[in-house]
Amino acid sequence: MPASTSFAPVRLRPRSTLVLALASAVGLVGFGWPFLVVTPAGTGASHGQDAAYLFVALLPLLLGLVWAELGGGGMDVKAVAMLGVLAAAGAGLQTLSPGTGGFDPAFFLLVVAGRVFGPGFGFALGVVSMLATALLTGGAGPWLPFQMIGLAWVGLFAGCLPAASGWAERGLLAAYAGLSGFGYGALLNLWFWPAAAYLPDGAAYAPGAALGTNLHHYAVFYATTSLGWDTARALLGGVLVLAAGRPVLATLRRAGRRAAFTGGLDSGTEPG
Repeated sequence: MPASTSFAPVRLRPRSTLVLALASAVGLVGFGWPFLVVTPAGTGASHGQDAAYLFVALLPLLLGLVWAELGGGGMDVKAVAMLGVLAAAGAGLQTLSPGTGGFDPAFFLLVVAGRVFGPGFGFALGVVSMLATALLTGGAGPWLPFQMIGLAWVGLFAGCLPAASGWAERGLLAAYAGLSGFGYGALLNLWFWPAAAYLPDGAAYAPGAALGTNLHHYAVFYATTSLGWDTARALLGGVLVLAAGRPVLATLRRAGRRAAFTGGLDSGTEPG
């Protein structure tokens, strides 16, 4: 099948790129503070309190990305409608299996949509779909900002994958879905790991310890508690891409061509 271009409904202009970078920087600090800050022993506070402040700081930045795109002409009404439809579909998939046993079918849709519509759309879709899921399932809590930024990064980097077509593209997306499944789980654990006082010494966060020590403790914690859960997510995402990737990619690209988004075009090929 001849190659064709993929539409990018969200054009990353300098202003929106800056907002996205700021939001990501806040997210990185929120996830990585146990490894970036050496706190005196005995002063480790509940990370749930930090998450509340992170949510207050992060949400305006994420909304600022959408505002910058709308105000700057980088996202038209059709792009907003596409975002809403896919976010609703992702939330619906999530309600079928809201993380039970690590099975997360919404990951598949996010990866494929980010691939077709570009990194800016993938980032926005990750944020909106997770917020919609939280509203549908009553899953809002101190973990929500971490889920939002983590899923946003999954969609963002899906849109940054190199050009490919046919089986090569689906293999690339399947591998990415698997790797991002592990990465997302490893990141999300960090919102509660420092406050998990029930963990044994070799797997618990150690305030005041060296960076290497806490990295080792976290690796032990991840391997013994989360690895199996994330393996299920990774396998499901990869299998869904291989099994249903071709028709879904083609459908989304056809919808993009018919919508003729004013945000412009992004590089990509239609599956062969």
